[in-house]
Amino acid sequence: MFLQWLGRGTKNSEARMNLSLQQYFEEHRRNNRKLLSLFLTAGFPTADATLPLLQLLDKAGADLIELGMPFSDPLADGPTIQRISQIALRNGVTVKSVLEMAAKATPLLRAPIILMGYYNPILKFGMEKFVQAATNAGVQGLIIPDLPPEESTALRERALAAGLSLIYLVSPNTSLQRLELIDRMTTSFVYAVSITGVTGARTHVAAQAKDFLERLRQQIRHPILVGFGVASASEAQALASACDGVIVGSALLHEIEKHWLDETGRAKVAAFVQTFSQSLRA
Repeated sequence: MFLQWLGRGTKNSEARMNLSLQQYFEEHRRNNRKLLSLFLTAGFPTADATLPLLQLLDKAGADLIELGMPFSDPLADGPTIQRISQIALRNGVTVKSVLEMAAKATPLLRAPIILMGYYNPILKFGMEKFVQAATNAGVQGLIIPDLPPEESTALRERALAAGLSLIYLVSPNTSLQRLELIDRMTTSFVYAVSITGVTGARTHVAAQAKDFLERLRQQIRHPILVGFGVASASEAQALASACDGVIVGSALLHEIEKHWLDETGRAKVAAFVQTFSQSLRA
């Protein structure tokens, strides 16, 4: 039953691929639809799992998928994603193989794919080569947590020329001056870090983050997605009332780790995603 469900054709993938990420967000805003963005580390729990996992997340209700490029020193990530990145690296995942995974996945998915990773591997791969390969793979955007906006000109120019959106992170500590800069440089959405610190599922994030998001709404004209620590569907629903959508990472990876290698448990991963998707549609 699970394999039959996963194998069903995906609707509107061609129409979605004809939209830029900016147009995709504008369409969701017009329809007052909150977005669910899911983070998946490429190559976890196995290298072969990435494509079927991407299809499952897409079918289960993801509006956007962040495909993480594993790195040996992920400064912005907490213990869960650090450990999972090490597993993916041991599985032989490289920047090149992530791009190949994305190229196989994008024609099959409704949700756009964004690559999330650190700057050093991109530089080692070659900036222009990376941007071209990402574009050819059907990737819609890039999130580089350790690349400040002030230092992103070279990559941003190449990305925009290729039709890729470069997404920036903001936090409760981001200055008003930098918020204004990021809003000017953004072409799709702003990634709001719910609380200061690294990624990881936490409890009671919504209460801490809603005030920040409401203030951010007054300063940012672009759509805002909030991430870092979103652990439950009820939190996602509470946060989405103050922004355009939520990002779920560590909590999802925990579910994948518990259930994916047991095929009878894979439906539990889909059900976990569906609870978030349904909470945002309520």
